[in-house]
Formats: sequence, C-alpha cells, structure tokens
Amino acid sequence: MLVALGDPARGIAVLPWLALALVALTDWTLSRPRGLGAQLTVAPELFVGEDVPLTLSVTGVPQGAEARLDWPDGLRGPGVVSVTGADTQITAQAARRGLWPLDRLWLCWPSRLGLFQVVPQLPLDIELRVVPNIRLVQSGEISVTVQSALHGVKENRMVGDGSEFHQLRDFTPGMDVKTIDWKRSAKRRSLVAKELRAERNHHVIIALDNGYLMGQQVAGLPRIDHAVTAGLALAWAAAVGGDRVGYFAYDVQPRLFLKPEPGRAAFAAIRARTAELDYVGRETNHTLALTELSARTPKRSLIVIFTEFVDTTSAELLVENIRLLSKRHLVVFVALRDAGVDALVDQAPQDLDGVAAVVAAHQVASERRLVFEQLARIGVTVIDARPGQVTAQLIATYLDIKARDLL
Repeated sequence: MLVALGDPARGIAVLPWLALALVALTDWTLSRPRGLGAQLTVAPELFVGEDVPLTLSVTGVPQGAEARLDWPDGLRGPGVVSVTGADTQITAQAARRGLWPLDRLWLCWPSRLGLFQVVPQLPLDIELRVVPNIRLVQSGEISVTVQSALHGVKENRMVGDGSEFHQLRDFTPGMDVKTIDWKRSAKRRSLVAKELRAERNHHVIIALDNGYLMGQQVAGLPRIDHAVTAGLALAWAAAVGGDRVGYFAYDVQPRLFLKPEPGRAAFAAIRARTAELDYVGRETNHTLALTELSARTPKRSLIVIFTEFVDTTSAELLVENIRLLSKRHLVVFVALRDAGVDALVDQAPQDLDGVAAVVAAHQVASERRLVFEQLARIGVTVIDARPGQVTAQLIATYLDIKARDLL
C-alpha cells in the first residue's frame, strides 16, 4: 500500500530491506572464516576389520562447529563430528582393503547473529592404506605358540617319531631295536641308535579362492578378508616353524603363484600380494585352478584351500578336484561359517516367513555337512569355523600335522 501512495512512500518501504541487508552484511563480516586450516592424522597402515583412530585438527572455527568427511567405500565413519577443540578424536572402521582417498572436509557452524550457516570446504588430499590384518603376528602370540610347540615340551614327542636324521646315540635297554644303525654299530663294535625328528622343511601352500562367493559379507567383512587374515597367520606360523611357504590366488582362472620360500621374506611377499588382491565378481573355476596348482607343486605339500560353495551340486567339481589333489598332497579345506545362518537354525519361527527361513537355513546347513563328510572320507582335513575362531583352529591343525609328521 505504501508503494501505491507515491515516491515518498516507496522510500520508506525500502528502508527495512536496507536495514536487513546491513545486518546481514555485518553478520557475514563478523562470521567470515579467517585462518581456516585442517589436518587429519592417521597411522600409515590400517588393518582391515579394525577400528581406526583418527585425529582431526581444525583451526579458525568457533567452538561447537560440526565437521563432515566424505568417507570412501573402504571406511565406515560417523556422519557428523562435533569439533570440540584443537584436536578431535574420530573412530572409523576399515571395511575393505586398498588405498582410499579422503579428499575434502566440510565444516558447518551458525553465523554470529544466526542469520546464516557458514559451510566452508577444506581440502585434505590424503590416502588411507588398508592392509590385511596381521595383529596376531605383531603381538608375538603366534611365534610363542609355534616355538613352544616345536622347541618346548612337545619337542620330546617329536624327536624319535619323524623322518629327519637328528643324531646318533648309544643304544640303551628300552630303546626300540629298529633304531639301531647296524653299519655304524659294526664299525664301533658297540650298538649305536639313530635318533630322528620331525622334518622342518616342508612346503606349505596357501590357496585363496577370490571368486564372487568370497566377497560376501560375514561378521562385517568380506569372506576373502577373513581368509587373508587366517592365511597370513598360518604363513607366519610356518615361517617360524622352519617350513617353506607359497601362495596361490585364483578365481575364474589362476591369477598368481608364489613358489614356496623359507623365512620371513616369504611372509612379506605374501602379505604384499594379498594386500593387492582385488574384490571381484567372477565365478570360480576350481577345475582349472586346482589342476594348475597340482602341476606347479610336484613335491608333496600341505595345501590349505580357502573357498566357499553354495550347495552340493555346485560343490561336486570342487570335491572331485580336491580328491585328485589329495592323492599327492595333504589338503586342509577351510570354510567360514555364517553366524546368521546358525542363528536361524537355532531359533523358533514366529510366523510363516520365519518357518520358510528356518527350513532354508536347515537345508543350507545339511548340504554343507554332506560336502564336509565327502571331503573327510577322502582324507581332507576340514575346518568349518566362525571368522573369529578360524585362525586358532588353523594354527592348531598345522601344529598337529607337524607333531604327527603327516607330511
């Protein structure tokens, strides 16, 4: 109505807008970011499956500002973080192996007079390296376990039961007559016995199936990451135990083979290769892969196969190829049990949908049991365990094989 009264009234109508613009300009001037900076501190290597501590240092922001990071696919972190001081602690989870960039940081806080939301963007340009989990190796737990088994109390059981020459000693009553070395006894004109021990120079091959089934999530991680963690633990145990360790990765075709090598250098090479192992969506060709593995390992070896199958039909070729492989080698078959399926088997259904889920879970469990029984009948050692238990069972199986001198 003021505009309709003429030019003087128009001037009066504009005054509130001018005052608002002046207040907004003042608010922006008082709230404009000055001296903004951000730095994210993190360890050079992060272990997959573990919580990752990050320290965010931001300058030039008011107390109570909020920060948001553009998390890549390999990391899971909080959506919004409150900046509580110079250093803000953030906890994320390393969900997938690889190099994951964190390009930018978004900040947000209200202006001084509350008219605006200040939302600056700061570049970070850092890469987070998520690698296979070797926490057990670093802790020394595996080294202590293996060295205690090979050089501690169990050494007494291993000496005399193996195939590798250890030493000569005078024959005494009570010793096995079969241990007498008759040629050396004739030269010395007194009975001398040979003392044997378990061989320490076997070949151990870690075979990782990297097909699409191994990419399924179990206990918060892809199956392949659980397999890599257990495989590296075994590689370290075998290196400490004096064996040669090799590595074989395959999916639709063989991808990589590292011949068995002794010592920690072999572990370092396997760790580097498993860190580079991609997540793929291809189906596994067990026939081609295991045939290739058999051709590359002429010496009798301990072959540990990490793989997965859907049902008895899809496992027929797998079982047949493992049967052929087990004629020459000692095979350990490792499968990861899904806790979700176990929970369905144990729970009582509440409705028809629950009944269908329970029936399906029982069928899956029954078919897996049939496959494991087939493998056991052909002499394959089967480890069917949940992800948190598979490493301990695998190392215990390895030590048992060493103690019984099965190779």
